[in-house]
Amino acid sequence: MDKTPTPQPSGVVACTHYPKNGAPEPITLASVSDVLATDTDGFVWIALYEPDETTLREVQLEFDLHDLAIEDAQVAHQRPKIEAYGETLFLAVKTAQTVDRRVKFGETHLFFNKRFLVTVRHGSSLSYSISRKRLEREPQLMSQGSAGAIYVVLDTIVDNYLPLLDDFNHQLNSLEEEVLAETFHPTTIQRLYELKLELTKLRIAASPMADIVAQLLRTRKELVTKKIQPYLRDVHDHALRLNDGIDTIREMLSAAMATNLSLVTVRQGEVVKRLGAWAALLAVPTLVASWYGMNFKFMPELESRWSYGIVIGAVALVCIVLYRSFRKSGWL
Repeated sequence: MDKTPTPQPSGVVACTHYPKNGAPEPITLASVSDVLATDTDGFVWIALYEPDETTLREVQLEFDLHDLAIEDAQVAHQRPKIEAYGETLFLAVKTAQTVDRRVKFGETHLFFNKRFLVTVRHGSSLSYSISRKRLEREPQLMSQGSAGAIYVVLDTIVDNYLPLLDDFNHQLNSLEEEVLAETFHPTTIQRLYELKLELTKLRIAASPMADIVAQLLRTRKELVTKKIQPYLRDVHDHALRLNDGIDTIREMLSAAMATNLSLVTVRQGEVVKRLGAWAALLAVPTLVASWYGMNFKFMPELESRWSYGIVIGAVALVCIVLYRSFRKSGWL
């Protein structure tokens, strides 16, 4: 008998059957209906990555999914949301990861039912193989069926945001040292602006997660069981803490930008004061020189033998008095 496995359609990363009592087993997408008909207590988790229309239509036929939900799952750039289509919930959430020291965003679309979970990844999104392994090694989660599966996915998404937040905080600390340094760097304000822009994008992507999890907790009890609710509340708490952390760093970035501009203005004022003081010192000999540069015939002081020395001494005395005054007032 030939036991060569049937190849999966394009975009199918994993297709696993989780029986109520027993070990998980990989299956083909075409056999999902037969497996679910045989095992009425288990569920199936299908993981897709940027599937084509043919694969999505096959998934739609297997689970009788709504056309609008399939259309949303096929095209990325959906806003984060949760919608109900009959007995199935459709969730669209944003994901993020660091690629080449820049934050790249992706999306995950989830079809959630008591009998199945379908995850559709687009763009920069880490694989959920870690989530599947966690589900399989924790019997208390796997016993909750597809509710346990959607918990580990949402928990993974939120946890993947936290390292990004730590990285933003580290960058902010480095920039704060540059802001308060004696030497002004023109690139500092540019880096502050770029960091705030990326943090704003992260806020837009991550902030709806708390509302989505809260709505999921209020859904039909046959989908979200009492035993899985404490786990989802923990995800909700992490999402709220994530939002608070993002808001705090954004406020600190705004303060750093304002401080940077204020310090630049103060330093420019100090430069202007010094230039003004030196200009005043140079104005004295300039005024005297221009005064005696007027070629008038009747200037009696020019006839004195000591005029040259007296003028030099007077100019020097005035300059010394001005210099000491400026030094005392902090202008020099």
